[in-house]
Amino acid sequence: MHKRKNRLRLPAVIAAGTLAAGGLATLPFTALAGTPGDTADASRQQDFTSAAAEYHIPVSVLLGLAYQESGWQSHGQLPSTDGGFGPMHLTDVTPAMMAGGDAGATGRADLDTLTAKPALHTLETAARLTGLPTHILRDDPTANIRGGAALLASYQRELTSSTPTDAAQWYGAVARYSHSPQKQAAARFANRVFATIHDGATGVTETGRRVRLNAAPSLRPATTQIDRLHLKTSATTATECPASLDCTFVPGSAAGGQVSERPTNGIRIDTIVIHDLETTYDAGVNTLADPKNSVSTHYVMRSSDGAITQMVPTKNIAFHAGNYSTNLHSIGIEHEGYAAHGATWYTEAQYEATADLVKYLAARYAIPLDRQHVLGHDNVAGPNSSLVSGMHWDPGNGWDWDHFMRLLGHPATGPHTTPTTGSVVTIDPSFADNLQTVTICPADDPTGATPTCTDTQQASNFLPLHTAPAPDAPLFADQAIHPTGPGTDRINDWGSTAQTGQQFVVADVRGDWTAIWYSGAEAWFHNPDGKNTRCAYGVKIIKTATTTPVALYGSSYPDASEYPAGLGASTQAPLSMYTIPAGQAYVATRPPTATDDYFTSGTVVTGARKMYTIQYNHRVTLVYADDVTATTATHHWEDTSD
Repeated sequence: MHKRKNRLRLPAVIAAGTLAAGGLATLPFTALAGTPGDTADASRQQDFTSAAAEYHIPVSVLLGLAYQESGWQSHGQLPSTDGGFGPMHLTDVTPAMMAGGDAGATGRADLDTLTAKPALHTLETAARLTGLPTHILRDDPTANIRGGAALLASYQRELTSSTPTDAAQWYGAVARYSHSPQKQAAARFANRVFATIHDGATGVTETGRRVRLNAAPSLRPATTQIDRLHLKTSATTATECPASLDCTFVPGSAAGGQVSERPTNGIRIDTIVIHDLETTYDAGVNTLADPKNSVSTHYVMRSSDGAITQMVPTKNIAFHAGNYSTNLHSIGIEHEGYAAHGATWYTEAQYEATADLVKYLAARYAIPLDRQHVLGHDNVAGPNSSLVSGMHWDPGNGWDWDHFMRLLGHPATGPHTTPTTGSVVTIDPSFADNLQTVTICPADDPTGATPTCTDTQQASNFLPLHTAPAPDAPLFADQAIHPTGPGTDRINDWGSTAQTGQQFVVADVRGDWTAIWYSGAEAWFHNPDGKNTRCAYGVKIIKTATTTPVALYGSSYPDASEYPAGLGASTQAPLSMYTIPAGQAYVATRPPTATDDYFTSGTVVTGARKMYTIQYNHRVTLVYADDVTATTATHHWEDTSD
């Protein structure tokens, strides 16, 4: 199903519960095959019946199609991740959506090109067919169902010059509704729809009402109709996985990325981003394969056995991280699971398969196996000031980074001992023993298992940060999330957490408490005898080059003057809420790299200036190398731990 995430369109406010976790979550609904004794919602059920009658469509076809597109849900003015509205998922992807979604393409001059594909604008076609205004088709579920029916009927008439009463004869029109240019993807979509019609389904809408599709076990769809669409037959794509893993290839949406030739075209691959889907494996793969989807990922990992579906060749750019500069240089790996449920979805089979995949990719592209190059989605920089607060927080506190890095053969090193001011520490609490209380609210849990905000203790990969060295001191408040007031223990509040593997410069030490430079301030965590940290050295420490605070950025584009004539320049501005004040110090997560950009035409633009990526808070940010000084941490410690 399609994830509804208003945080991609509107500023996120944690207190209001609008931050979303990960990739593709849906709002709660129930799907059951043929449960007897249920009473259908006369209103929504009648909407489908009436629209089917108006456009001479078998009602089972319309119900099966809408079930696959939305689970029969409607969310008013809120689009899905891929810009679809209402039960029929009529798409209207705008440049603003692409700027703030998983493409993270804010500031790019080619946004109109990225959103030009017809599959991203079926709402406009439905408006022409029905004569209804687009805003009515977006907001009114009854009108939306009519619009989808009109669209489907138009495809059927183009295909057969008729609207037959036999549901089996609508296979070609349903395949066309997918808007895939590839025969295999269109057939995959149509097969799912007709499997739903065959098996039947019931679903509970967002208003708590039930809709039913009765099973049709004798249905045999006319699958050869797809040949009349004259779609391209895609060549079999070889998977890029270790031979030891169960790996298949399913093409992701072409609208969810860009064809490229990384790294042979000069675009380096230096980052791997770990995500969770916020839905099941099959639902995630199906959604990401939908041609109307404007997001994508390279790999999807199953929870039960670690099976892998690759969806985008690694040479291509996938829109997965919410930041175009990150997408440009990274490989995205989604995991079946739900961040609010902590460690329960992340199985050992999944960890081990992901570790094998990451080691394979790291060897292939010379990616260092450390937490500075293997990130969580929650560690990715916000691309501009307005988008920082709404960035994803998956895979959440339940991803055991310590265990995962051990599986990669690169656990945190250095002694557990009390750090000294000015030294560098790696955050490294014991995951199983690090029980943290988090508040989970209904908006954090797309499974529907959390009806009210609930405090729970979970094994966690973070240390809570306070404003002073005391357990009752307020939690640190990130400026982007909490301009006023303290931080919270809400599970999605990443702004007051330091995570396993992250490295920071020590600002002060008082008894059992350690302060680090974090988000432009001192932030304190409990660290008796250094049990929650490891001392680090040999890393680069970044400080301001002058007494003036230094601006930070969320992207890494060349200067406008460096773009070829006729090619629109991408733009960026400093993150308004963040700076490096004079006297503070932060850890560079990698050597400085040249600014760069890429266009679908194949053009690569490389700038003359370089930028450091630094561990600024729970997320990384970027700073121009000319604005800072870089020195190597040379502190050594006596190991007094057992």
